[in-house]
Amino acid sequence: IPLMTLAQAGLIAKQENGNIYEVFRNRIIFPIYNIYNKVVGFGGRIINEGTPKYLNSPETIVFKKSEILYGENTALAAAHKKNYIILVEGYLDVIALNIAGFHAVVASLGTAVTESHIHKLWNMSDEIIVCLDGDDAGLRATIRLIKLVMPLVTHSKKISFVQLPGGSDPDDIVLKQGNAFFQTLL
Repeated sequence: IPLMTLAQAGLIAKQENGNIYEVFRNRIIFPIYNIYNKVVGFGGRIINEGTPKYLNSPETIVFKKSEILYGENTALAAAHKKNYIILVEGYLDVIALNIAGFHAVVASLGTAVTESHIHKLWNMSDEIIVCLDGDDAGLRATIRLIKLVMPLVTHSKKISFVQLPGGSDPDDIVLKQGNAFFQTLL
């Protein structure tokens, strides 16, 4: 693959001294697909300690964080069937819930949920179930989301919120307390 293509995809960059480096070094890389099942970007989670914990590809013509949701390519069919879609915070939450049998799940890409995200989710189903982390950051994000979405709610388009116990996240819940407990929370 030509270096220019790798740079445009956000996989490599140049340091000030001109050296090229891998942007996602020491990270688990998650491909980000659009609803047409095409890779449009990448996300990376640091393997050990470091910052930032999560890193996404830069915005491009095909990758706009305010429009794309992680897991949307696989959640679409399940969301139509169930007529709800679960919105979580992170890649690992989506993956853990998928493994646990919850397939109508997407995550925002480390950014605030936008009005475009909300409309995209309501195009997939009539109800959005928001299940952000139970920590302080998750609660602040939930409050921001409530303010954003309240003017948009209609009799046919709904939104519900799940508050997770003890600062946990969906990944923790299904791994430690099981699928049945998570279903009860829903």
